[in-house]
Amino acid sequence: MSTFRERARTLLATPGLGSAIGHAMDVRAETRQHAFGDADFEALRQTARAIRAHTIASLPEYLERFADAAEASGARVFFASTAGEAVAHIGRIVREHGGRLVVKSKSMVTEEIELTAALERDGAEVVETDLGEHIVQIAQERPSHITVPAVHKTRAQVRELFERVYGARLSDDPAQITRFARDVLRDRFLNADVGITGVNFGVASTGSLVIVTNEGNGRMCTSLPPVHIAVMGMERLVPTFRELSVLLPLLTASATGQRITSYVNVVNGPRRTDEPDGPEELHIVVVDNGRSALLPTEYRPVLNCIRCGACQNVCPVFRHVGGHAYGSVYGGPIGAVLTPLMEGFTRAGDLPHASTLCAACSDACPVGIPLHDLLIGLRRDAAAERASRAERVGFALWGRVWGSAPGYRASVRLARAGQRLFARGGRLGRAPFPLSRWTAGRDLPALAKRPFRDTWRRAGGA
Repeated sequence: MSTFRERARTLLATPGLGSAIGHAMDVRAETRQHAFGDADFEALRQTARAIRAHTIASLPEYLERFADAAEASGARVFFASTAGEAVAHIGRIVREHGGRLVVKSKSMVTEEIELTAALERDGAEVVETDLGEHIVQIAQERPSHITVPAVHKTRAQVRELFERVYGARLSDDPAQITRFARDVLRDRFLNADVGITGVNFGVASTGSLVIVTNEGNGRMCTSLPPVHIAVMGMERLVPTFRELSVLLPLLTASATGQRITSYVNVVNGPRRTDEPDGPEELHIVVVDNGRSALLPTEYRPVLNCIRCGACQNVCPVFRHVGGHAYGSVYGGPIGAVLTPLMEGFTRAGDLPHASTLCAACSDACPVGIPLHDLLIGLRRDAAAERASRAERVGFALWGRVWGSAPGYRASVRLARAGQRLFARGGRLGRAPFPLSRWTAGRDLPALAKRPFRDTWRRAGGA
């Protein structure tokens, strides 16, 4: 299993990747600023943070209310404790309806539970219909960004991919590539047996599903196939449409720089007898997959996330290496927090260190998640869990030595004498282990020839 450092090193060596992602993130930051205009962003953020904190604090109550309202409208609600439960339940629905062709709208939670691969193993053809998701699907890659899955691809790379997979002859013109993709997907929409979507927000008071897209594929996935399966992370609730009116513009402005996206679909149950379109059945799968375990912990604020990608857009680490370096479906600061909490420190304990702790992510978050504080907490917890006996003994001895003034002064004198072997021009360009891990990437300043305390005493303490 590779580490973040190894993956990042490979991606940093990829020609043009950093500049492509950095340019795309600059554009998003500019359009976001324009979308908010003269609005009081901080006031909006404080309101949104209060809404999310209240909802998460009362999550069991709102989940029950949501399920009751959705079922009253004709939907069938299933609560999945784990990714495996969710995948198994969705697989049963697809098989029971003879689902051979499944069309999917963009959904991070289905990426999280690896739904597509499971359905394909069952023999279904699964087609991602969001253009960015379709690109990464046929490239056999994971999304690189929460809202821009193919941000790591250039126009030329997308053209070459389409030509290789579909045998088409295309130019690098995005409009032509998009028209071609639309023609490819149209037949899939018309012939699909099952449509699967994510859920941006679930409205607890009415059981409504709110699905936000810019391409219209979400509407096609929810209205044309006879069966619609909506997969929702359990935290994606708002109490009523009143709270939605605050969070929805924050999501769209932060994600795409739009005051509102092209399509906002509100789904209220399956098709009724007097309605011309819509599915015959609506299944809602509410996914826990480790989320409920965070409720009583200091990391509960991460559940406030509305998956806008704003933290990724401003993160200096993400802007250089992209989302694939994080080894998970969630990249950037939100991934560095969420992935270790969901997958454990053994697999992802290095991700909290994939940050400069500059707090740009916390400043950008539209719901006020203190991401840099959570990263510091995870570094602490990961160190405590992963530390070897030698590390524990070493730090205990270090603490004991530095806990006394004589011990501290003696250790500094020894270090000053030892550094003569490594110091050049007042800097330590290399140092013995464990400091060698630090000097592999940066220099250390050498210790001063005369300690401050000596200088202070010689000056008479004045």
